[in-house]
Amino acid sequence: MTPSDEILDIVDENDVVVGQAPRGEATARGLRHRCVFIEARDAEGRLFVHRRTPGKLVFPSHYDMFVGGVVGAGESYDEAALREAEEELGVSGLPRPEPLFKFRYEDAGHSWWSYIYQVRCELPVNPQVEEVAWHTFLTDDELARQIGDREWVPDGLEAYHRLRAFRAAGTAS
Repeated sequence: MTPSDEILDIVDENDVVVGQAPRGEATARGLRHRCVFIEARDAEGRLFVHRRTPGKLVFPSHYDMFVGGVVGAGESYDEAALREAEEELGVSGLPRPEPLFKFRYEDAGHSWWSYIYQVRCELPVNPQVEEVAWHTFLTDDELARQIGDREWVPDGLEAYHRLRAFRAAGTAS
């Protein structure tokens, strides 16, 4: 099965399941579905940053400061967060990512409910070659200096800004 064939739950503006569709169809038709974004930090507190592979269905070759992806049909956000983090980082035995908040992402051609998580990955990473073309770990200051210098995934960039505002409000560490 290719990523385009993966079955997703299609949801309404309130994140209630209203149907199912293959991922490729959901992307092509702009059907609202569910995604997870996981902020992964190493033992030193640095953030995992990567460039997506050119073959990605959405935002190929863009940079991202989150690991994550779509939530499969019948899968919970929490299950998807752990699965996606372990897959993309190339680790097993990762602690369960901590859920922080959810928001709806929308642009001209995309719409999804996005749940933001955080996790500490103290294991050596071996990123999934189908997903990650390049990676490094950056401090928060290093990442902030690079925000305007690279082409970032727009949903990840929005999640990054929302997460910074969430933390600035004093609701998370």
